[in-house]
Amino acid sequence: MRRREFITLIGGAATWPLGVNAQEAQRSFSQVRVAFLGAESQSTNHHFLDAFRGGMREHGYVDGQNVTFVERWAEGRSERFPELIGELLSLKVNVILAVSVPAALAAKRGTATIPIVFIASDPLGTGLVASLARPGANLTGFSLFLGDEFSSKWLELLKEAVPHVSGVALLWNPTNPASSHYVTVLRGAADKLGIVLQLQPVNDPDQFEHAFTTIVAARAQALVVVVDPLTVRYRGRIVELATTNQLPAMYGFREFVDVGGLIAYGVNVPYLCRRAAVYVDKIVKGATPADLPVEQPTRFELVINLKTAKTLGLEIPPTLLARADEGIE
Repeated sequence: MRRREFITLIGGAATWPLGVNAQEAQRSFSQVRVAFLGAESQSTNHHFLDAFRGGMREHGYVDGQNVTFVERWAEGRSERFPELIGELLSLKVNVILAVSVPAALAAKRGTATIPIVFIASDPLGTGLVASLARPGANLTGFSLFLGDEFSSKWLELLKEAVPHVSGVALLWNPTNPASSHYVTVLRGAADKLGIVLQLQPVNDPDQFEHAFTTIVAARAQALVVVVDPLTVRYRGRIVELATTNQLPAMYGFREFVDVGGLIAYGVNVPYLCRRAAVYVDKIVKGATPADLPVEQPTRFELVINLKTAKTLGLEIPPTLLARADEGIE
């Protein structure tokens, strides 16, 4: 039921003259070693890496022939990143693709010379780059975030799907620097919509059951889950708990809806992983990360799980269904 292509990115960047960082990355194709640093696990998010590999193939890179891919996964635990970065540095990788803010920040702290391409929320606000137009240092990449209107939409769409809702729980990880801004914006959006927002922090998978017990006890009628390496890694468990407790929930990635979540609004991460190959190719061929502008998404996808809606006894308004990019049955 896909109705249209859902992501359009602001144009590509020109290849800039070779700089110090790019010199370290530039190698003959037979010597290129590219690292993929994932925040989740290979078992749950291998499609991110698969999309990146596909993008690299489109640019002539064949694994085992002219490029070697090195993958490391934090399993949803950000404290593992320093160790993983150390392993990548010891392997002398030429470029690092870091997916998530914690992964990118760890990579930035770990090396000032190896080029880093990131896919992350609010790269300017979290201090990843000094400027979106000219990021500086050895980083550039793709943003998952485009202003306050984006995150406000989570509550607006949830309210449209469940008109009677007046109390919403917000499941978020306070240890992720990108999450605080979402909380601030959602508080403001909740006030405008007449919604009482219940903050429910989690920073460990062992806390999920207790978090949902607290949410239910507070009589929350719906749920918003802030995307984060922890929540994405354990999305199956979160969706299960939301459904069991009859909580209509809004998520930031379609991956939650694919495993039974009700509704998601956000960018398509596999698409961005494929798109990241464009920047990696430019860097390998001599571009300087500091001069490649951070690309921002201009459109987002809305995905609704109609089977889950029936399970929850919800009738999704036709006006909302008409705007959905995909309905999963």
